[in-house]
Amino acid sequence: MLDNYEKFKKDVYALTKIDLNAYKEKQMRRRIDTLISKNHMDSYDNYVRLIKNDKEKFEQFINFLTINVSEFYRNPDQWKILHEEVFPDLIKKFGKRLTIWSAACSTGDEPYSLVMALSRHLPLSDIKIIATDIDKQVLEAAKVGLYNEKSIASVPDDFKKKYFTKIGNSYQISDEIKKRVEFREHNLLNDPYPRSCNLIVCRNVVIYFTDEAKDEIYKKFNDSLVSGGVLFIGSTEQIMNYKELGFVRNKSFFFEKQ
Repeated sequence: MLDNYEKFKKDVYALTKIDLNAYKEKQMRRRIDTLISKNHMDSYDNYVRLIKNDKEKFEQFINFLTINVSEFYRNPDQWKILHEEVFPDLIKKFGKRLTIWSAACSTGDEPYSLVMALSRHLPLSDIKIIATDIDKQVLEAAKVGLYNEKSIASVPDDFKKKYFTKIGNSYQISDEIKKRVEFREHNLLNDPYPRSCNLIVCRNVVIYFTDEAKDEIYKKFNDSLVSGGVLFIGSTEQIMNYKELGFVRNKSFFFEKQ
């Protein structure tokens, strides 16, 4: 068992501005210890020295630390509600130029899904999605837009034909869709949030944080939304104290700012 994890957390924060105190310790420490072992390091201090001096190992650490499980139209029933109820309501309330933020967007599956889903209601030229993640490597992968068959399994057939090109065993998303998404690096715990959002989508990410960190993130999401704006969360998540945080529950995974 590696020791002095408290010092390690401080060293990581100084180096990356990622606060490991905000993550569930047992789960995160197990992941980190596994990575340190793979890199043949025998102490946290030695590992910190390694990632300080080796850019590739530093990027590996950030990539390993962040949770990058994503797919297009994940939980299709929820996307059906988004398509049939949420988007029409938002367009009715706020018009065609919606400000939409896909937070912790991972490899881009979610923001690209948002563009396609919204294109049922609006011309592509009216659609702009802000997509953020803490991990530079996944943002680079998102910009490339190359996916495996499993990732795009839930994409509607007409969109598969229209917006994806098969390259070997992979599928390349079209530039038409890519152009509608602006990718940015962003740390949910530290960085300023986008303002005046009509819709924020952050799914299956906040579960990895402590309850205190979750509340802080949800409060910031509420501040980022305009009145009547909507937060769309993941099927693995619940907001038990949504009223205290300034939300009204619309559907199971959709919360409206009061």
